[in-house]
Amino acid sequence: MSDLVAIPAGVSFQLTDEQVMLQKLARNFAANEIIPVAKEYDEHATFPEAIFYKAHAAGLVNMNIPAEYGGVGATPFEECLVGEEFGYGCTGISTSISTNNLGALPIILAGSEPQKKHWLGERLMEQKQFVSYCVTEAAAGSNVAGMQMRATRKGDHYVLNGAKIFITNASHAHFFTVFAKTDPEAGHKGITAFIVDRSTAGIKVGKKFDKLGQRASDTAEIVFEDVEVSAENRLGAEGQGFYIAMKVFDYSRPGVAAAAVGLQRRCLEECVKYAKEREAFGVPIFQHQAIGHKIADMAIHYEASRLLVWQAAWAVQRGQVNPKLPAYAKAFAADMATQAAVEAVQVFGGYGYMKEYPVEKLLRDVKIFQIYEGTSEIQRNIIVRELFR
Repeated sequence: MSDLVAIPAGVSFQLTDEQVMLQKLARNFAANEIIPVAKEYDEHATFPEAIFYKAHAAGLVNMNIPAEYGGVGATPFEECLVGEEFGYGCTGISTSISTNNLGALPIILAGSEPQKKHWLGERLMEQKQFVSYCVTEAAAGSNVAGMQMRATRKGDHYVLNGAKIFITNASHAHFFTVFAKTDPEAGHKGITAFIVDRSTAGIKVGKKFDKLGQRASDTAEIVFEDVEVSAENRLGAEGQGFYIAMKVFDYSRPGVAAAAVGLQRRCLEECVKYAKEREAFGVPIFQHQAIGHKIADMAIHYEASRLLVWQAAWAVQRGQVNPKLPAYAKAFAADMATQAAVEAVQVFGGYGYMKEYPVEKLLRDVKIFQIYEGTSEIQRNIIVRELFR
């Protein structure tokens, strides 16, 4: 139902030929590889490893890795084009496939040339490995500066102690980008980022969480007990970790919002199809204003969400650092996707509550968008902060 349009520089909404091809590639991949297995993967909480490798072969994994390290060097906007298509197919599978983009961002943004060649080029591209992004802690989710994990310098290495929770792809990751306090008294200025190989002694990955939705996505806790990490694996200087993490979110939030936009489009298209076929009181139910207006609002919110995502991605790829824009996109797309999923179940009525119909899964999958990558409340805090500077 959506047109192949975008928002590049100026006021044109025309995609380039290459972007049209990329969007079609992602749309076909979702149709052929994701949607047919999404229900089964959700039911059994199956990690989509086989789909990941197919997406890798198609150039749809590690999209943000620059060409000099073997990647396609996609722009944030192009990542969003793919993110919407994968989110339409299944946001659980989409999250598993796209997490490498997030885990690689600290290295892309702050890594040295040797670090980029090894971890991006050799490990992610050549060896097709997984990386997880480790910030969240049990007592420090939205409050990143409140993390308790410690990294103590001892000669030419650091010793890491602490735990990270709700880490995507943790059970499968071959290495992690990890944030820890090197100076506990310095608040957010005491956080430092590291690259940590999974094989390092002292790392324990806990049992995978049994989740409400996005069940194909692996989520687990990671415990670090006296884990020795070479100083060569530090990203940037000591104390720069918080700033790296915040910059990562500027780049990653539009992509997360794009997946929510994809879920909105799935809700919309499923409702249009159903409301044409289902009759009540002698007419298709879309002809009843109570139903038709729900679907009209769903379409309005989908289009508005997508425009906010495009704007945020367009700005960040132009180097325009404006935290309001990713916050606008993430908050609105997450909230409108949640509303769309609730209304989709209502449009389907009793059938919407049954697992054999697709909207039941969409409702379970959608809620996390208002929580991960910064809650909707945190996005509003960011917006208020920026408006009142």
